[in-house]
Amino acid sequence: MEKPWKYPLLVVVVVVVALLVPPAMLLLSLSTLPRINVDEADVNTPDKWIRRHPSMVRHTGKHPFNSEAPFDKLFAAGFLTPTSLFYVRNHGAVPYVDADRAANWRLRIHGLVEREVEFSIDDLKEKFQVVTLPVTLACAGNRRKEQNVVQKTLGFNWGPAVLSTALFTGVYLADVLKYVRPFRPMTNKHVIFEGADTDLPNGPYGTSQTLREASDIEKGIMIVWGMNGKALSPDHGFPLRTITPGRVGGRSVKWLTSIEVSDTESQHHLHFFDNRVLPTQVTAQQARDEKHWWYNKNSLLNDLNVNSAIAHPSHGEIVQLSKLLSLQTVASYDIRGYAYSGGGRRVTRVEISLDQGSSWKISDIVYPEDLYRMVAFESKFYGTLDLTERETSFCWCFWKYTASIEELSKSDAIIVRAMDEGLGIQPQDMYWTASGLMNNWWFRIAIHHEVKDDVDILRFEHPTLPGVTPGGWMERIKNAGLNPLRPEFGAPKQGNNHDAVSRRPLQEKCEPASMTDPEVNREKALFVVDGNVYDGTNFLEEHPGGADSIWLASGEADATEDFIAIHSDDARTKLKKFHIGRLQANEAESQGDDTTDAPPDDDPSASVVFLDRRKWKAARLVGVTGVSHDSFIYRFALESPEQPLGLPVGQHVFVRLRRKTTGEMVQRAYTPVSQQDEHGHIDLLIKLYLPCVAFPLGGKMTVGFHELLVGDTVEFKGPLGSFVWEGKGNVRWKDVPRSGIRHLGLICGGSGITPILQVLRSVLHDEDDSETRLYLLDANKTESDILCREELDTLYEQHGDKKAQTSGYAAAAGGGQVLLQRLKIHHTLSRPPPEWAFSTGRIDDGMLEALMPPPADDAMVLVCGPDGMINDAVKPGLERLGWDVSKALVVF
Repeated sequence: MEKPWKYPLLVVVVVVVALLVPPAMLLLSLSTLPRINVDEADVNTPDKWIRRHPSMVRHTGKHPFNSEAPFDKLFAAGFLTPTSLFYVRNHGAVPYVDADRAANWRLRIHGLVEREVEFSIDDLKEKFQVVTLPVTLACAGNRRKEQNVVQKTLGFNWGPAVLSTALFTGVYLADVLKYVRPFRPMTNKHVIFEGADTDLPNGPYGTSQTLREASDIEKGIMIVWGMNGKALSPDHGFPLRTITPGRVGGRSVKWLTSIEVSDTESQHHLHFFDNRVLPTQVTAQQARDEKHWWYNKNSLLNDLNVNSAIAHPSHGEIVQLSKLLSLQTVASYDIRGYAYSGGGRRVTRVEISLDQGSSWKISDIVYPEDLYRMVAFESKFYGTLDLTERETSFCWCFWKYTASIEELSKSDAIIVRAMDEGLGIQPQDMYWTASGLMNNWWFRIAIHHEVKDDVDILRFEHPTLPGVTPGGWMERIKNAGLNPLRPEFGAPKQGNNHDAVSRRPLQEKCEPASMTDPEVNREKALFVVDGNVYDGTNFLEEHPGGADSIWLASGEADATEDFIAIHSDDARTKLKKFHIGRLQANEAESQGDDTTDAPPDDDPSASVVFLDRRKWKAARLVGVTGVSHDSFIYRFALESPEQPLGLPVGQHVFVRLRRKTTGEMVQRAYTPVSQQDEHGHIDLLIKLYLPCVAFPLGGKMTVGFHELLVGDTVEFKGPLGSFVWEGKGNVRWKDVPRSGIRHLGLICGGSGITPILQVLRSVLHDEDDSETRLYLLDANKTESDILCREELDTLYEQHGDKKAQTSGYAAAAGGGQVLLQRLKIHHTLSRPPPEWAFSTGRIDDGMLEALMPPPADDAMVLVCGPDGMINDAVKPGLERLGWDVSKALVVF
């Protein structure tokens, strides 16, 4: 077929694009990337070298960078999205690739192929036809915020702008596979892609496609290096990535280093634990706990589903009715938005309803992608841009419905739904899933009829606002106790069954998990949540946060805030079986007596020490000091410079703060690392668990600490804990005093050093105690993870035996031949450096036998660390060595 090389309209389009994006910018060099004006949020992150648009909506705090453009800016940008506004989905730090590394980049293609090869980017350009395709990438989480309003999913709050379009330049994967010749047959084989983001906790990002689909050139899968006439940006995969048109964004792997043909699908962590639609019956907590759901092949996502959204009217937009209706001409308003579908299917119909779905009107659709079908274009840098014979649709389209102002004045909502050529259509009802993916129920905008300055106006309200920004009719309806899955728009109309349905109260997934048992009405008070009384006595041993968390709340007038801050919906549901009645207000409360927070008259110390077991007290952040690559000491000022903290040795405190990015109140227990005799401040050693591939949201509490600035306040309550070291061999454990303890085994992992260090200091700084001996075993991943190393070394220099420190635990096991003074310290690392003098690997029975004191009436073991270390190694190991852990093992 002869190509129509001349077509005035498209020639103008392509020439304009080429002029706006100089072809020379396709050269693989970071010299094209601006290196100034780095966003303040990125300054202290691994991505501090990347410039990003300040208007992008961030979804995971400061790091990693996951963002979408404001909806109005994305839509105003038109068909091709500027790279600065192109949505970003990162699971960790962006691999740093400078010009030299880019020039030496190699793509390895291997596995079940006749010809294993490595290609440079220049090799790809020389051996295969260079092509450019317009492609819309869309995240499977687009519009997830709507699902999160109904019930929180596992993901963050994507809005309706998690899609973007670009001209991608590269080579077809089908051509490359043809060159390496995969072994036959093609069935039951997969093509696995892997990126260079190797610092992720569970390995680099990777996923796969079937070999049959990857070899089909009509699927359009590409290996690309160019984006809108420039090199790929760092956030979008520089210098090389895959593009899988028509499929969820997670199937396009960035920073591509490896392609493998295999007889099994990808085994990468996020190939299973992302981009899956679980059954709607599976809760978010079940999805966390019951991993088998993620391995069901029927949950795997590939093609995008049909979707659409309304961009205009925008959220909060106002139309003045009185002025427009008074005009002689017929006033109108253009309702506009986007639509897309997956698998190369074309959107064939977009319908608008102004009467809540009772009737529908056809909108006009514009397909900018079709302009590229009218002419084939070739250049040195773009290669061939030729859609003249391609029938697949890989891009979004735009639609418009012109409504008269009179129509709008009688409407309470604008609703849109789209249909594709496979007759896939957006459903009326939401299919909620724990992963929060593929949300495509009707997009609805509420219309409010109001009077402002004596003028009749229409005010438009979108369903949600992206990120943590509050607003939207879904939150408003839910906060009113109604069901956002059955939205109520406008005043009820007589005989309108749809309105009757919309006014159903909250139920099913929209209703917060019930914490009460209506069959129980006994009166007994242990702790109170939302005015209901719960008896947690039978749950003390099973409680994941320890019995202290319950004892601390017992007897309080209201523990609601504390409980809600740290418990999921599933935990709230479980609370129901402990419900024993309603709280009966006493006479003082009914009369408004507000003196309950005053310290009791017989406790003169209550106003002296800072900590209070029954009341949260605020302290201001005055400094942050780094102690390792991911751990910091946060210092908070007390109420006065001379005020004592009031924390017994072996006890800890509750800390709570309100997350800046989410507004969520969170709390956790920590053991301060402040010296016992210090006054006026409290120091917390915090190991930060920032968002990563395994935990996209990171640790709620530690991310909250990471967001703090000097001058911010957090709140403290305590002390709490079942163990107190009273000095000179005297302890109190579970309210039972014991004396004559002369040997303390101390075992810790990672940040579990904090309560151990507290005991170490107390014993070794006590001038009246010269008999207590201490045996410390500290487990970490790497040497840089050993916290408080300098202080431990100093204590050892003063109180330990150098022979024991350098001889290794094998020598320590030699029949007690190693001299022990007051302190013995030993480390074990799972990733030791060369010439490591201590132990390697996880704690085992051999270490416990050699490094802990033997079982005896005057010996105890204190442990703090991960549950796996405690329950899988320490407890069973000590039992095998003859310890009665019920009497001698203290778990902090």
